[in-house]
Amino acid sequence: MKKTIAIALLAAASSSHAAPTLKAEVNGMVCAFCAQGIEKHLRQLPQTKDVYVNLKERIVAVEIKDGETLAPDTVKTVVKDAGYDVIGIETVSQTASQLKAAAAK
Repeated sequence: MKKTIAIALLAAASSSHAAPTLKAEVNGMVCAFCAQGIEKHLRQLPQTKDVYVNLKERIVAVEIKDGETLAPDTVKTVVKDAGYDVIGIETVSQTASQLKAAAAK
């Protein structure tokens, strides 16, 4: 019985799964102008739902639209073409808004 409930809960959680967010650690961002430039370029991608840039944490998060995919290499290329270095990139389950709210705490 417990196994059935756990499987049902897992299935419900995965069916309501939001699109992932790519979260990158970026070097070279030193001012709001830097953040705006990166954000502008990433928002131009058709797969982008939202973007969050945190200068203090050196984080750039790109939330992907539902039903879309976005390769981490694409995000890396956009950030590098804007003049910044991507140190690492990972897929996270939080939205850009959730990451922003967590940083504000």
